[in-house]
Amino acid sequence: MSRKETTPSRFVPRSRKVRILATLGPASDDPQMIRQLAEAGADAFRINMSHGDHADHARRIAAIRGLEAELERPTTIMADLQGPKLRVGRFKADRAELRNGQRFVFDRDPAEGDSDRVTLPHREIFEAVRPDARLLVDDGKLVFRVVEADDARIETVVEVGGTISNNKGLNLPDVLLPLAALTEKDRSDLVFALEQGVDWIALSFVQRPEDVAEARRLIGGKAALLAKIEKPAAVDRLEGILELADAVMVARGDLGVELPPEDVPPLQKRIVEAARRLGRPVVVATQMLESMIQSPSPTRAEVSDVATAVYDGADAIMLSAESASGKYPLEAVAMMNRIATSAESDPTHHARVHFTETLPDATTNDAIARAAAQIVRTVDASAIVCFTSSGSTAWRMARERPTVPLLVLTPSLKTARRLGLLWGAHAVRTRDVGSFEEMVGKSKRMALRHSVARSGDRIIVTAGVPFGTPGSTNVVHVARLIGDELARYRPS
Repeated sequence: MSRKETTPSRFVPRSRKVRILATLGPASDDPQMIRQLAEAGADAFRINMSHGDHADHARRIAAIRGLEAELERPTTIMADLQGPKLRVGRFKADRAELRNGQRFVFDRDPAEGDSDRVTLPHREIFEAVRPDARLLVDDGKLVFRVVEADDARIETVVEVGGTISNNKGLNLPDVLLPLAALTEKDRSDLVFALEQGVDWIALSFVQRPEDVAEARRLIGGKAALLAKIEKPAAVDRLEGILELADAVMVARGDLGVELPPEDVPPLQKRIVEAARRLGRPVVVATQMLESMIQSPSPTRAEVSDVATAVYDGADAIMLSAESASGKYPLEAVAMMNRIATSAESDPTHHARVHFTETLPDATTNDAIARAAAQIVRTVDASAIVCFTSSGSTAWRMARERPTVPLLVLTPSLKTARRLGLLWGAHAVRTRDVGSFEEMVGKSKRMALRHSVARSGDRIIVTAGVPFGTPGSTNVVHVARLIGDELARYRPS
């Protein structure tokens, strides 16, 4: 990526504040489609390590980095680790029919199953399960209640019967499983993803803060860490997980399996609110435009669902199969972009976003961020420009949910890329400044060049003195863009 300041950016910042995270897959993995997705509204791309091999993922990552260089825009890549997958064994006839009220056994016998029993190849489940716990099979389509269990056999009664077939997934919402969040496959995928230079690692199957701590140790600062909240055990220890993670995801698909469906909407709001209070980016994901996997148009309920996440102040909203394997990946991204833009254009949007009160910590950095957001409203500024090395200043500023664009100037490409999940942030890699005068001059030039302000507008500038010292934000300055002064920097 060019670092020259004399070449105008080819990418105009979006007016939309919430970010769109699009999953890549068979329907969206060629460079031309990835470019079209970015132009339609995708701000970041998710690589799902549950599907495809390393060669597939490397090709997609290379395409994203090629687009990044072409657009001269730092682009965010998230690698989503699969996590442990719990599945039942195989059946003699590939399936069996179970009726409500019958007894059914899960055991460790490797023989093929029938309508009375099936193997469960996960020793840890036998160690942890207790009477009255539920076992959910095939995304909760079949429900079993444990009657008794030992280290080789789990006897259940079928509460919701139906067809059970080979290798269907299993959920245990009432059990804290003694399983690490990272499998051997995940560790291999993690090494690969870090070698490829991805910006975020998404951790699945999080049950406890210790899962996040272990992943952080293995990542070693080479990428930011997002914890997926998809299990009731993670909800119970949400605060501890948030303290250790760089961001969180509301993984509503798995939450909707392990919890009653009616519990998911208020839980989504609770997770978003908790993340915002701690200044952690929060992604709302799963089935947002599910019908667009097969249809070029969403349902009205899906449109409302996406808009609700925007009104709640989520940093990003995510497409899964819609963009990865659906028939209409480009239309799905464009639709999500239009829904989010419309919601943010609502005159009540700002008040709704600020329904969650995010109090600053007792630090100079937080005080500067709060002051900048207030000054914007007082003097009718057009943008906030913040200088940062680590990105922490931008994260604090975004927590305030300012009404204007947040132009983030950083000498670190790594930092610029990570900010693609941050609400309202447009990150630009540029040389650092060495003096107050240089700071003001660069802020004006970059605000004009990146179209976040025009001649005559005011901008708010934040930085740290001494310059180039991470975590030292202690300056807030109001500057006005003057036409004659900036004429030579006007984009062609």
